[in-house]
Amino acid sequence: MTLKIRPETAVDADKVFAVEAAAFERPAEAELVQKLQQSGVDTISLVAWLDDEVVGHILFSPVTVKNDEGEFTAVGLGPVAVSPNHQNKGIGAELCRAGLAASLQAGYDLAFVLGHPNYYPRFGFTPSAPLGLRCQFDVPDEAFMVAELVPGALQNKRGTVYYHPLFNGV
Repeated sequence: MTLKIRPETAVDADKVFAVEAAAFERPAEAELVQKLQQSGVDTISLVAWLDDEVVGHILFSPVTVKNDEGEFTAVGLGPVAVSPNHQNKGIGAELCRAGLAASLQAGYDLAFVLGHPNYYPRFGFTPSAPLGLRCQFDVPDEAFMVAELVPGALQNKRGTVYYHPLFNGV
């Protein structure tokens, strides 16, 4: 049993939908992934393969950070999903690490996540509100986090983080 993480291809779409729907026990995240990809949003989408089966998926999509002086682009992590029968085996962590590396390689210097405050700090995420970065959605401060992919990237970066409008329906 060897875990392989690679970029998603078109033939993976149905399997990714199934993993996302099963992991979240509802279709909303799976539909979001599908809509983002069909709309041509420039995403970073990785799958985790184990024994010729897709067991995990992670998506990163561009976010826009706006403030009074202007705006800049970063990347948002989410959703990340692992099939229920493969959870708690480190697959999600491997997807996160690979996805952050792919985001850096794609030229992003900051990544944001709206997620569990006890899970994401292991990947370098820290609450963003004390740094002057807030989410467009009304979420707990401790659940919205940022990670520097390039050291010093947070310097003089402030504003509100806006996700693609398709996220509004989740």
